[in-house]
Amino acid sequence: MFEQVLFYIFASMVVLSAAMVIFIKNPVHAALFLVLAFFSSAGLWLLLEAEFLAIALVLVYVGAVMVLFLFVVMMLDINLAELREGFARYVPVALLVSVGMLISLGSIVGSDNFGLEKIAGIEPYASDYNNTRVLGLAMYQDYIWPFEVAAVILLVAIVAAITLTLRTTRQTKAADPDHQVLVRSKDRLRVIKVVPEEEE
Repeated sequence: MFEQVLFYIFASMVVLSAAMVIFIKNPVHAALFLVLAFFSSAGLWLLLEAEFLAIALVLVYVGAVMVLFLFVVMMLDINLAELREGFARYVPVALLVSVGMLISLGSIVGSDNFGLEKIAGIEPYASDYNNTRVLGLAMYQDYIWPFEVAAVILLVAIVAAITLTLRTTRQTKAADPDHQVLVRSKDRLRVIKVVPEEEE
């Protein structure tokens, strides 16, 4: 009974904080609500006896990724008026994508696969059960090819992000290594002989 109460508390916090991330206007507050959503998701992982995933979620996303997000959001001068322009134009597309995602999640996480009648008769794991080992075997043995495909997709995303960052625009003030190598001292330094003035 107590675990069910905790589940509903954490699940409600995840849904509410995720909704606030979407609808709140201040980007810093949105990032902080996303941190709350990550902590609530970690609580759900703990209820599922997946301690490794919960700790990894807190350390990686809350401890590293969200700190980076906060630094970027606070350093950039974001014009909220421009962000809100044309928002209503993309609402039909957003609703269509949301309905598609809900249908996909419902077909995967449905009563056929994760119904209460299926988990009611499952006995709890033994005290020496190592879920980290089971997770490692599942990732690197049973699902090795999807794991490798995901790694390649992340690598492509990193390369694309670096390429977009290094684009040369009129506002970019970056050094050109090819041009720097060809520089000669005669082009950069000019010695001028100044005639001293005589004191009267």
